[in-house]
Amino acid sequence: MFYPLKLKAPLKDYLWGGTRLKHEYHKETDLDKVAESWELSCHQAGLSMIENGEAKGKTLAEFIQEQGKDVLGRNAEKFSYFPLLIKLIDARDNLSVQVHPDNDYALRVEGEYGKTEMWYIVDCEPGASLLYGFKQEITPDEFARRIADNTLLEVCNQVPVKKGDVFFIEAGTLHAIGKGILICEIQQNSNTTYRIYDYGRVGKDGKPRELHVEKAKEVTKLAPPTRDTKPLAALNIFADAKASLLASCEYFTAYHFELNGCCPLRCGEESFQALTVIRGEMEIVAEGGKTKLLQGETAFLPAKTGKYQVSGKGAFILSSV
Repeated sequence: MFYPLKLKAPLKDYLWGGTRLKHEYHKETDLDKVAESWELSCHQAGLSMIENGEAKGKTLAEFIQEQGKDVLGRNAEKFSYFPLLIKLIDARDNLSVQVHPDNDYALRVEGEYGKTEMWYIVDCEPGASLLYGFKQEITPDEFARRIADNTLLEVCNQVPVKKGDVFFIEAGTLHAIGKGILICEIQQNSNTTYRIYDYGRVGKDGKPRELHVEKAKEVTKLAPPTRDTKPLAALNIFADAKASLLASCEYFTAYHFELNGCCPLRCGEESFQALTVIRGEMEIVAEGGKTKLLQGETAFLPAKTGKYQVSGKGAFILSSV
């Protein structure tokens, strides 16, 4: 019988990261900074570990291999490998201006999926903003010229942000998280990123960080974004929870829950679920067992877990495929 698997996240100390994930989101580490916490990951660059129950000490990837792909549900059958990667991202400084390829390009050139993703703004400093596409449509020639003469930022769409904003970053969309922003990111299981502009920064080796301009030219959509920065819909169906649909696409679906009490949910045969606590504390009780989660912790619920209940005070994001 399946139970909610509490996960330990691999951590990344990229140069633009801060310390909030260490001090506020229960990431125990000797790293000076934690830029990213890979909350749900079967990617070779960082594997989630199971921290409770019979599967304790195994990676999530090992658990899935042992139990079979049925634990992922029928919606995941169309994917050749585990489809999701969920992160908490603490941007103390600006991230590079970058773009991700779509599946066709990424599988042909990089040997892994492309990357469509969603950002939920968990918290941000006053005046924080991020880069989201272009102000207006530009030509490939102008794009190349502005990259070459360092004027690309002049035509980028800079957007002020606030808590609760939602950004759907379809593959091919130029983007950059700005400094002072804490994000929960739901994305395809891919680590392919093409940097276009990086503020002249250098890496740990003292050399300028690698750019991927030629590949970026091939995959970037040279137009403004078309999606709103609000949740798609409110779901007024729970007595103790305010729920909203954040994003839904062929790769993932994500909901936000503001909970004060108890909320009955169900994980059926169609998909596994991942529950990430972004504020407060939660307890998940299922027929197969129960799991407590602190702020900044994530649980994986195998498909066919069945009915379960989440109780607590705070907020969480529920993801599935």
